[in-house]
Amino acid sequence: MRIRVALDVLAAIVLAIGAGGNLAAGAWTLPSWLPAWLGWTILLLSVVPIVLRRWWPLGCYVLSLVLAAAAVPIGGPVFGVAVVGAGCALYLVVLRLSSRIGQIGLAAGLLELGVLAFAVANPSAALTVNFSASALVVGFVLGLTVRSRRDYATIERENHARQAVSAERLRIAREMHDIVAHSMSLIAVKAAVGNHVALEQPDQARDALRVIEDTSRETLAELRRMLGVLRDGTGVPALAPAPTLDDLRALAERAEQAGPAVDLAVDGLDELPSGVGQSVYRIVQEALTNVVKHAAATTCRIRVTGGDGEVSIEVLDDGRGGEAVPGHGLIGMRERVAVYGGEFTAAPARPGFRVFARLPYETAVAR
Repeated sequence: MRIRVALDVLAAIVLAIGAGGNLAAGAWTLPSWLPAWLGWTILLLSVVPIVLRRWWPLGCYVLSLVLAAAAVPIGGPVFGVAVVGAGCALYLVVLRLSSRIGQIGLAAGLLELGVLAFAVANPSAALTVNFSASALVVGFVLGLTVRSRRDYATIERENHARQAVSAERLRIAREMHDIVAHSMSLIAVKAAVGNHVALEQPDQARDALRVIEDTSRETLAELRRMLGVLRDGTGVPALAPAPTLDDLRALAERAEQAGPAVDLAVDGLDELPSGVGQSVYRIVQEALTNVVKHAAATTCRIRVTGGDGEVSIEVLDDGRGGEAVPGHGLIGMRERVAVYGGEFTAAPARPGFRVFARLPYETAVAR
């Protein structure tokens, strides 16, 4: 915004100096009936809409049309600066407000200046009409073009975000398929064992029932979380075991091969539910991927810390930082945290960039 305002001020100064220089050098003279101070006042006021248009586009356009109308009988650089100011203000009217307001403004400006060009004595009616139409039409077309491109870019970003969320939901669904399939298989096996030894070995039957109870509780907790996020349960079983916390060391070593030195520490975690462990792994994986691809970092610190029914992840690098660009990685991490109703932040830090996630989860009741 500051750069654009500075460019507007620079353009206004250049126009004022150029037109004023022509008048001062005698290349163009004001009409004899017009006081010199009034001609210079109209000239200097004509650049004001160029400077103020970003805060008050419609008002500046109206002001510029009034000044252009006053400059019609003067002609020359005074009229030229006034019409250029009108075109610049019309550009932002179309861009900031609406194309319909811009159309009304364009029609009003062409009608006003066209009528005045023939109704009021001026140096050249044809030149006045042609220059007025050119400046206003160019401002309108440029505003409409930029507005259309921005609207299209906004739609594309929204579509991209929706596609990324859908893709991540499908990935989560595939991982949950593994959890449910594994849990139900374990329950089925233990149920068969318990049924077989119920009469002769009741202790083993109680152990089997305890495993069935704990597994059922964990699976039901995972399903409740997933049903709040996923709209359908389709997914293809993975061909390889899902990664867990035990695979974080190998993940860090693979990242180190790509450049940054990785300092990994896992504290306070003996065991996690399968879904939570997979989410922790995937969040660390996505964060490390961003570090390797975008951060140009030399070191990366990873802390995975367990507490009372929750686990927190912090990934901090010493790279170049900067604002995060929304993409599949950040959307995927945020979606995984949302499954557990947790907390997620990804923002520049000193040094580099910091990703933090906190995932609460339910623990099985000990018997």
